[in-house]
Amino acid sequence: MKTFQLNGELRSEHGKKATKSVRKGELVPCNLYGLGENVLFTVLEKDAQKLIYSPDTSVVELTIGKKSKKAVVKECQFHPVTDRIIHLDFLEVNEKKPVTVEIPVKLQGHAEGVKLGGKLSLEKRKLKVKGVYTAIPERIEIDVTELGIGKKITVGDIQIKGLELMNPKDVCVAQVKATRASSSAAAATTSAE
Repeated sequence: MKTFQLNGELRSEHGKKATKSVRKGELVPCNLYGLGENVLFTVLEKDAQKLIYSPDTSVVELTIGKKSKKAVVKECQFHPVTDRIIHLDFLEVNEKKPVTVEIPVKLQGHAEGVKLGGKLSLEKRKLKVKGVYTAIPERIEIDVTELGIGKKITVGDIQIKGLELMNPKDVCVAQVKATRASSSAAAATTSAE
């Protein structure tokens, strides 16, 4: 996993009024919990956006005051109208305690079914995995070269060393769907024989 550097400032006041004034200063109120006491702090909104809008999953190297801690983003809340980040929850991690995070899926290769006129469809963009943070990759890469028309890859077909997939085993991750072009090509092949 990539490491993302994020600096924060401790905040002493909390509650609606305090968080409202924090957000006016283009800061995001945050909470760190997991291995000890809860820590309330703020980060710059532009720094939070760089972290949240990244396509990869990252371990966050948090520097709050003079202390440094490793964490993962557990929850992000957005404003319902403006889509601004209004709150972040971080979960502190270490090399012993497993965490559950979502990781993006990336398809590799050119599917056999696509060569025959089918359409490759990524059904699940992220998968939930559980493991120690050092074993979690930036993304899950799935080879679709052997995938024919009407075939699919489910969560049960994916194995990642040192990680447990938390999604149900029968959930479809990627599939090659039949199209009109592939159906007419198959019909033309059968009539020619």
